[in-house]
Amino acid sequence: MSLTLHDLRVSLRDKTKTIEDLERKLNHFRSELDDKDTILKEIEINLIKKDEIISLKDKLIKEKDSYILKLESELYNLQQEFNKYKENAHKHATNGVVSEVKTNGILKNHTNIINKNPNGTANNSNPIKSTSTTTEVKHLQLPTNFKSKRIAISGESAQNRFNNRSKDIVSLKEHAKSQETIEFLTNSIYENDFMKNLEPDQIDSIVNCMHPVEFPKDSIIIREGDVGNSVYAIEASIRALSLCKLWAIDRNTFQVIMMRSGIEKYEEYMELLKNIPNFQGIREDIISKLIDKIDECTYNMNDFIIRQYAKGDTFYIISKGRAKVTKSSSKWDTPKFIKYLNRGEYFGENALQGEETRAFNVVADDPNGVTCLVLDRQYYNQLVTGCELSNLKRVESIKMYKRAQTQLLTVEDDEELDLVGIRLAEFEVLGTLGVGGFGRVELVRNSRDLRTYALKILKKQYVVQTKQQDHVLNERNIMLEARSNFISRLYKTFKDRKYLYLLLEVCLGGELWSLLREKGSFEEFDTKFYTACVVEALSYLHSKGIVYRDLKPENIMIDAKGYCKLVDFGFAKKIGIGKKTWTFCGTPEYVAPEIILNKGHDIGADYWSVGILIYELLSGNPPFSGNDPMSTYNLILKGIEAVDFPRKIPKIAGSLIKRLCRENAVDRLGYQRGGIKDVQKHRWFEGFSWENLRNGTLDPPYIPKVLDNTDLNNFDKYPENDEPDPEDDLTGWDFSF
Repeated sequence: MSLTLHDLRVSLRDKTKTIEDLERKLNHFRSELDDKDTILKEIEINLIKKDEIISLKDKLIKEKDSYILKLESELYNLQQEFNKYKENAHKHATNGVVSEVKTNGILKNHTNIINKNPNGTANNSNPIKSTSTTTEVKHLQLPTNFKSKRIAISGESAQNRFNNRSKDIVSLKEHAKSQETIEFLTNSIYENDFMKNLEPDQIDSIVNCMHPVEFPKDSIIIREGDVGNSVYAIEASIRALSLCKLWAIDRNTFQVIMMRSGIEKYEEYMELLKNIPNFQGIREDIISKLIDKIDECTYNMNDFIIRQYAKGDTFYIISKGRAKVTKSSSKWDTPKFIKYLNRGEYFGENALQGEETRAFNVVADDPNGVTCLVLDRQYYNQLVTGCELSNLKRVESIKMYKRAQTQLLTVEDDEELDLVGIRLAEFEVLGTLGVGGFGRVELVRNSRDLRTYALKILKKQYVVQTKQQDHVLNERNIMLEARSNFISRLYKTFKDRKYLYLLLEVCLGGELWSLLREKGSFEEFDTKFYTACVVEALSYLHSKGIVYRDLKPENIMIDAKGYCKLVDFGFAKKIGIGKKTWTFCGTPEYVAPEIILNKGHDIGADYWSVGILIYELLSGNPPFSGNDPMSTYNLILKGIEAVDFPRKIPKIAGSLIKRLCRENAVDRLGYQRGGIKDVQKHRWFEGFSWENLRNGTLDPPYIPKVLDNTDLNNFDKYPENDEPDPEDDLTGWDFSF
């Protein structure tokens, strides 16, 4: 049926209307889209503004962090000044009855134990007093302000007295005391923040060896400038104008007690473990680490040490007393006696391989109690399982390291040949690099080829007076043999009647300490780079059985390329693999707990110091810092977990610091089965190129401006040496120097 013209017109009108509707909708959509575009643009503008605000706030936060650091520094300075004024005021108040004492080791802290005054009344409710109350003690030169260098402390070691004779020959003189006095002294020691950390047998020995000392009216107990040699327990107020009675123990006796206790325990444990089949064939250094994880447990008569059918993961050795073994055929039967176990016998060895169901009972059967050495499977597996594979990796690592060092040290070996036969008079002094109580370090030039060196000059008289002969000889011997691009090279030594001279590689980029002082703190990569240089140096030393013991920014030099080198090996010592040493030495803020407590230490102490170094480089301050060495030691003994980490230290870096600063050396990263590679593989070093660092191709964060090999601009200015020459030293101790 065909459409009429009218129908077509109607249809066209409808379609036109439909098109118009669609156009209106399209325009509406376009309008909405334009609105949305406008909104999006506004959102983009707002986001840009917010990014700018966030960036500005980040900048403000950094500025505030910097300001907070500045305020902390000023507060530290003011606190030091306040302590100085308080100290001077107290000296005037006491009319010189008690003066200051400069210390040379841990035992120069004179602890005052005030009991009763002559009238019988108590002078203080607390029987132990810190040195800041009745006696002000000025310890060895701690920082007088934030920018001062820290001085290391060395206590004369008692270890030499054991070297050539049996420990039994070194006798301790005990002094008779009433039971009341023994209890008084014991309680006083336990209330002292530092000495309470000692072992009970050590405290008993200290009390037994303390001797009475009396000072007449108006006598000076401690004189300014004297070298302290005793710890005092005072039975009358130190201000008393009448007779003053004290109980004292001298430093040497204290050191012998601390050291003998540690050596006896170490030798006893070593002997017991070596006689057990499970430990035969294990390297001595691994056994030494196991000894650090052994606990002593004491059981009274009839106490169960282990029970039959119980699950266990611990291994036991009888070290004192007698135990009996019993066994029942079922849980409901009465146990029957099997045998006795005496000193040196052991049980639970299967627990070291996996969880063990105990097959028998072991019961204490000694009226005086039974003492067992207890080792957990966890620590056994950490240190022993796979130790041979670890050893192979360690040997291969050392071989690779030596190959790299051989390639890089060829030039320096040639330089050493050029110094053969040279005399001290052929060097010209150009300026001073540093000064100290020991003497000076001068920049000198070889008149033959115009090469420059650092000449360390030691006063022989000072070395003898401070009893540092062994340390000086150790420094010479270790540095002459050292071949690492991360350790300052010692080329040659000289001596005369007054001085010793060490001709060293010079690093004209200055001290890392000076750069840290200038910047306040370092960025994360900078800290990684400088820490990595230190780790490489320690890796080399530890592979030689050498412990460094004085790591701090002051002992790290920057060469002209921006790389770091360890210097000052005065406290370094070659102890061998798996051995320990007992000399107290180090910078207070950096010493490990085992050094403070004189428990014997080894390379584990260096890993502790690496953790402290990372903390200081990132934050600008060490984590442990008191007004004097003793308060610093007390903070260290409280542990790294008691420290509030500043925002500047990233969480991953904080994790590494805490793993390096574990209380027990065996738990520290680097000291375990993987060795120093565990430190290098930590997440904080992820992406860091150790190979490029060793090859010297990694770009350093800072390249110092060094004009030529005589440029001293990166060092502090020092006055000319106007001190009179010391007296001749002809004792002959430096015969081999």
